[in-house]
Amino acid sequence: MKKKSMIAVIFALALSLTACGEGIQIEESGQQAEQQMEDSGQQAEQDSGQEGYTSKTEISLAPSPTDYVSVEEMELADMWQGSKEDSIAKVMKKATQGEKVTVAVIGGSITQGTISSGSSDSLVENKRCYADIFFSWWKETFPQTEFEFINAGIGATDSYLGVHRVQTDVLDYNPDIVLVEFAVNDANSVFYKKTYDNLVRMIAKSGNEPAILLLFMAQTNGAGAQENQSNVGFSYSMPMVSYRNVIKEMMETGKYSDKELSSDEVHPSALGHAIAGEIIWKYLNSIYEDLEEYGEPEPLEKPAVTKECYTNARILDSKQIKPESSSGFEEKEVFYTFPNDWTCEEGDGEIKFTASFANLGVLYYRQIDGNGGQYEVYVDGNMEAVLNADFKGGWGNCAEAQECFTSDEVKEHEIVIKEKEDSTGSSFTILGLMLSDGAGN
Repeated sequence: MKKKSMIAVIFALALSLTACGEGIQIEESGQQAEQQMEDSGQQAEQDSGQEGYTSKTEISLAPSPTDYVSVEEMELADMWQGSKEDSIAKVMKKATQGEKVTVAVIGGSITQGTISSGSSDSLVENKRCYADIFFSWWKETFPQTEFEFINAGIGATDSYLGVHRVQTDVLDYNPDIVLVEFAVNDANSVFYKKTYDNLVRMIAKSGNEPAILLLFMAQTNGAGAQENQSNVGFSYSMPMVSYRNVIKEMMETGKYSDKELSSDEVHPSALGHAIAGEIIWKYLNSIYEDLEEYGEPEPLEKPAVTKECYTNARILDSKQIKPESSSGFEEKEVFYTFPNDWTCEEGDGEIKFTASFANLGVLYYRQIDGNGGQYEVYVDGNMEAVLNADFKGGWGNCAEAQECFTSDEVKEHEIVIKEKEDSTGSSFTILGLMLSDGAGN
């Protein structure tokens, strides 16, 4: 069962209401759009000998909603030579035909829509997150088409959690295109290169082989995992755009200051989101204006850059697995994003599961009230990890995904999670078990 509370699912009809009481005009516009599409399709067939999408002379580019990014800065955003954009062009051709298109984004709080206050945000007329701007490009470029939008951004999450939730949160909706943004929450480490690699491979090799666009956001101090992630994307010739490259240039030239781009260093301001959205908008336009030059995309057949560790990655919560035994834990709904949990609020908590897997992670709740405890994870009687739920003094309560055990084969294991003897707190919430079947490290 899909967890609707985890993500925002937005259905957008091409001819949606623009004001109350204009329903008659909407239906009339729909008839006109259908006739225009039919006429342009016939003309395209005559002009180019190809059915299904308009010829280059009939393409109308939707103007960018802002003009913050120069031509030179766009060259920095789109700097990777050899990116194969046929998969994105294929989605555009589908939209041109009027077929329903599903657009998805997955990432952290920036993708979810967090906007910090910037010192120049009063000058930004339309304050919205980059994901909304990304989706707006599709709606405005193809007004005759029906779209479904999946925003699977969850704050404070990384690509390790992403690879375990992408199936239910994104791929089960059969997206045509998926934008991936984890550059801020990942690090330039071997571990995160592996999790990101597995994530984009899982998306690319899923049922309908959706197009992928990799976005590299960054903190204003330059921190981000662009080096790792662009290496993965370049190895697969995937389309990529960099917000980091652009704002670095903007700050160095004095065009915008760090305070204008973000008030907390991490989350873009309204100006920052507008810049990110404009980069994506102009990049998509650059593909669309040469649409007829693109052919059929090639499936991903290259071997993994790292190692395919997270095949069949999934999260099992209290609705999907029952403990063999439990002391102190009860089924609760502590965290709305992952509501089906097991929580121990006092006493010596211990819970035992039996499951088949090669690799195990635990998704748990970190809390700032000082009551979070420390719990040990045992696999087949061996202590493998310590989970620390105490986040006192932190920025807020959040989900934490921690890898605890890896192996080279799938087999049945006993999992015991119990309170550490010297735990400093009495409260602990398990949000889910993260299992996968690929060979480990």
